[in-house]
Amino acid sequence: MEKIRLVPTDSAEPEEFYVLEQVKLGGKMYLLVTDEEEGDGMALILRDDAEEGSDESLYAVVEDDNELSAALLLFSDKLEEMGILIEE
Repeated sequence: MEKIRLVPTDSAEPEEFYVLEQVKLGGKMYLLVTDEEEGDGMALILRDDAEEGSDESLYAVVEDDNELSAALLLFSDKLEEMGILIEE
């Protein structure tokens, strides 16, 4: 499982997440990440808001209900195959 390190804009302390899956939706890349490598953990859907062609990513937590539902639909089939249950 890939591990990424993110530095929140309001903090100098990086946070580490494990990438469960990634999908592309509407020209944007979305990541489903968790804070625990195994077992129960908190999951977030992140959207890459970096300019196209940029060498770095700029992730934002998806909070809009419609966007969140659309991304979750894409993730749900892949996660079901992996035996992972998402509770909203």
